[in-house]
Amino acid sequence: MIEPFSPVAVVFDFDGVIADSEALANTVLAEAVTSLGRPTSLDDALRRYQGKRWHEVVSLVEQDIGRPLPDDFTDQLKADTLQRLKTELAEVDGAISFIRDLKLPKCIASSSPLERLNVSLHALRIHDEFDGRIFSADTVANGKPAPDIFLHAAARLNVAPADCVVIEDSVTGVEAGLAAGMTVIGLCAASHCRDGHSDRLSAAGATHVASSWSEVAKSFAL
Repeated sequence: MIEPFSPVAVVFDFDGVIADSEALANTVLAEAVTSLGRPTSLDDALRRYQGKRWHEVVSLVEQDIGRPLPDDFTDQLKADTLQRLKTELAEVDGAISFIRDLKLPKCIASSSPLERLNVSLHALRIHDEFDGRIFSADTVANGKPAPDIFLHAAARLNVAPADCVVIEDSVTGVEAGLAAGMTVIGLCAASHCRDGHSDRLSAAGATHVASSWSEVAKSFAL
């Protein structure tokens, strides 16, 4: 049980926190790698590629298939992923209710490109819930685990970082939130979370770790 606390504002990561998109995106990636001759399951993709920067993923896939990727691999994967997000994306159970009930200032601060964020937010029909406060790491100098995106979010909310709570599902996100001086809730509620995920978030320094949005909500007295 998370001990109650009183933040001034809430900063949400997106993929794996609001949108149950990590498993879906990694399924598309697994299918793409499989089509290149390396049979790859969702669990394989999560274990091998999740949490890596794209250039690292490309390097690993090329190692796995034993040759350079086709020139159109990145563009085709992006198009296929966006299409699947449009048609198959679901929320992390309880996320939308939490967002709609929350009375505090809030924003999204995500490593995903803005195009993917907009597609996903419209698919979930929650684009208007954030009053335009949707921030992509594409707009800052350094991605997570650097604190840049969270410091940018706090500045745009006009709230001190120490008064913010950030909700994250990844080790790099937890590290970024802590580096920004924020309280960090590690959330293990999405379908990509496997055994040991909560332990990894705790080891990264998450202030609290929750297994569901209802658990998070209780700490906010919603």
